[in-house]
Amino acid sequence: MRVFVILPAAGLGTRMAPGHSTQAAPKQFLEVAGVPILIHTLRAFAAVPQVSTILVAVRPTERDRLIAHLTEHGYADKVTVVEGGDSRQESVYNALRALESSPDDIVLVHDAVRPLIEPAIIRRVIEAVEKHSAAIVGLPALDTIKQVERTAEGAIVTATIPREYIVQAQTPQGFRCGLLRSAFADAEADGFIGTDEASIVERAGAQVFVVPGSPSNIKITQPGDLELAEFYLAHRSAAH
Repeated sequence: MRVFVILPAAGLGTRMAPGHSTQAAPKQFLEVAGVPILIHTLRAFAAVPQVSTILVAVRPTERDRLIAHLTEHGYADKVTVVEGGDSRQESVYNALRALESSPDDIVLVHDAVRPLIEPAIIRRVIEAVEKHSAAIVGLPALDTIKQVERTAEGAIVTATIPREYIVQAQTPQGFRCGLLRSAFADAEADGFIGTDEASIVERAGAQVFVVPGSPSNIKITQPGDLELAEFYLAHRSAAH
């Protein structure tokens, strides 16, 4: 059994403010503690011995930039670069098609802009997929969750959802390769666009196990997230 990792990194980072212009650098290439976000992410997965191959999906226009970073940080011979698509789902499917894998191999999909994922959590996801065939990282909801109906003037609460029924999905999300390929093929045939890989697998009828995540496993989408990531990294360095 082999473990593959797919990092979809073709996003344009449109929620970043002008001070962090994505014309100069999409958010996955912005720096945290002097190192590109994507390189932090790669380091975490490279630190897990079970991982055999890492694939990064980027837009063709960013391929040279990515290869330059991989070379600078010593990952050029450890990463396979594939062409990303216009959507996350397309990028992941492109990477899946590039994999030479058996159905029982494991594939992990992780947001390229979640640079603070811990190797211990990655290992737990792999163990969960070995047992359950599909697993995601999730955090219990801390706030009261309201279901609403949208109106012209805003929204009206229609129900309060008990928090014990809710988790906030994170990544990595892991699956047996055969299961994920089949679910993606069905989704493409039906024109279904999922919000994440788990939603595509759930649609195929598979059960998805939840592995406890970490509050520090943040997804960097806005400028304030960069400062928060710096804080977490500094705290982690001080702890070690």
